[in-house]
Amino acid sequence: MSALTYSFEEAVVSLRREYRSALVSVLTMTVAFITLGGFLLVTRNIEAVAERWADAAEVSVYLQDEISEASRVALQQELQAQVDVAAVEYVSKEEALRRFQVMFPELRDLAGDAARNPFPASLEVRLPVDARSAGRVQTLATLASSREGVADVQFDQQWLTRVMAVVSGMRLVSLGVGVVLLVGALFTAAAVVRLSLASRRDELDIMALVGAPTAFVRGPFVMEGMLQGGIAGFLALALLGLAYLLLETNAREPIASLFGTDGLRFLGGGAIGLLTFAGIGVGAAAGAFASRSLAMKSSP
Repeated sequence: MSALTYSFEEAVVSLRREYRSALVSVLTMTVAFITLGGFLLVTRNIEAVAERWADAAEVSVYLQDEISEASRVALQQELQAQVDVAAVEYVSKEEALRRFQVMFPELRDLAGDAARNPFPASLEVRLPVDARSAGRVQTLATLASSREGVADVQFDQQWLTRVMAVVSGMRLVSLGVGVVLLVGALFTAAAVVRLSLASRRDELDIMALVGAPTAFVRGPFVMEGMLQGGIAGFLALALLGLAYLLLETNAREPIASLFGTDGLRFLGGGAIGLLTFAGIGVGAAAGAFASRSLAMKSSP
């Protein structure tokens, strides 16, 4: 019988024998992985929202009401000819009013009507992603501001920078929380493995005396930890998937309306792999840690 087969069979027997303690360990690790996965899920969706907003970011050139049609067309053509400009769209006063009324129907009465339209006409300048650095945008804004008939120039760079800072902060928080939770899961699994080790102490001492290989002495405990961690990782992914499906089914439209997205995103392949292999790896480390004293009693 190979060491791997023997370890697996002994680990299954041990988990059945100490099923109450094993259940507590698995549930504790599951909560830890759900928390970690939840942070990863929230971070992924915030990143998706930030990317969508960044793709929609544009320079808004607001025009004076007195600007002539010829000046407006000339300015639009000049901006369109710039290397850092992808497209320029003219938004009339009437169109600006219509957009506001569609986006904020509850404020429709406050926005006035065609005769008392408070919104200025504008040129919406869309930029390619590689042209959104602060210096290049500022150059374009300075150019537009210097032209006749321009009332103001605005770019969404400041709030986009803040959103990306929040995303970076959440990545760091996720990393810190993940490390703490994984360490806690490791010690929880190790405690359960120690219980199994204590219940088999006499058998293990005999195996060590007859010179049993280390793989046969420590292998079952490492495998036991791996099984606990693997089950916990699988349960965490299943519960996260269920929560995702419930939100996607019941809150898709409100979320899409609020953040301007096409719905929630589930964990990517990298995050799923991380949770899966983190569970197995933490469990294996717990088993190896709990059974480390056995290595000194057994022969290689």
